[in-house]
Amino acid sequence: MNKDFNVMPSLPAQELCAHIFKEKYAAPGETSILDVQQRVAKALANTTEMEKSFLQTQLDGFIPAGRINSAAGMDRVATMINCFVQPVADTMTGQKDGLPGIMESLAQATETMRRGGGVGYDFSLIRPMGAHVKGTDSTASGPVSYMRVFDRACQTVESAGSRRGAQMGVLRIDHPDIELFIDSKKAPDFKTLGLDEAEEQQFLRMMRNKMGFGWAVRGAFAQLSQFNISVGVTTSFMEAVEQDLDFDLVHEAPPREPARKVVGEDGIERHVYRTVKARYLWEKIMKNTYESADPGILFIDTINETNNLRYCEVIRATNPCGEQNLPDYGCCCLGAMNLYRYVKNPFTD
Repeated sequence: MNKDFNVMPSLPAQELCAHIFKEKYAAPGETSILDVQQRVAKALANTTEMEKSFLQTQLDGFIPAGRINSAAGMDRVATMINCFVQPVADTMTGQKDGLPGIMESLAQATETMRRGGGVGYDFSLIRPMGAHVKGTDSTASGPVSYMRVFDRACQTVESAGSRRGAQMGVLRIDHPDIELFIDSKKAPDFKTLGLDEAEEQQFLRMMRNKMGFGWAVRGAFAQLSQFNISVGVTTSFMEAVEQDLDFDLVHEAPPREPARKVVGEDGIERHVYRTVKARYLWEKIMKNTYESADPGILFIDTINETNNLRYCEVIRATNPCGEQNLPDYGCCCLGAMNLYRYVKNPFTD
């Protein structure tokens, strides 16, 4: 190692860390973290001085995101950006309102995952189960059914750099299929599988005590094993929860049978599919999150109201890695700072 560089002392690597390092980040012939840092610095730099600066920055405690460490300076064609948000329109093929249809969106997302990127989506534009599809005079199957197609695509495509794709699915709280969405990753009800109460409790204890086994069981039973999911919660919904009010589940697409219409705060007229108690939905979310760690919550109105780029973009979803709020086709280039290395005179005034 060149003595011009300052290397901070660190603890010995844990066995798990060493395993992940070799499997996901090390190129053939690389045996140390320093090997990766030197490769990354060389790949990103335009000059020798820039290379030295990039290397010293990493030695000082900056850790580029996984896609950078695994792809920079490698021969394979892969992305060095971790995650993206992919728009999905309410049409099977082609485009609608400037956004790609379901199959076109799937093709774009699959290519992103193939090259190592994770993808987040808002499926709220897709018409709910039971909606009328005028073109074919048929009935819609709803966004969760299409999410299963995305789920299987993610399961099938191996991403660049020895990992499966990562996905985040979002659905607005006022979408008529929100209950199906909330339950799409719930823990299995073992009574329906023929277990008595004692057997069910024994199985649940095994899931709690053996983390790997627990995740494997949930993945096997969940409708969406390749997704993290989050509910896009609105301000009006939270007010309804606080006041224990009824809450309309609505969509622009008309149902088969005529329904009451309401005009939203955005001025758009929507059809009311059902009306439920707001606290019922909130308790359903909380119960599933407690039992299965999904869904998460996005306070979607607050996100947009506080976004300093709200004059030119609308946030509907997040990426699946850092869960960063991103617009359509937005992306995040991640990195981590080891902050303790920058602290001088700790525990003093």
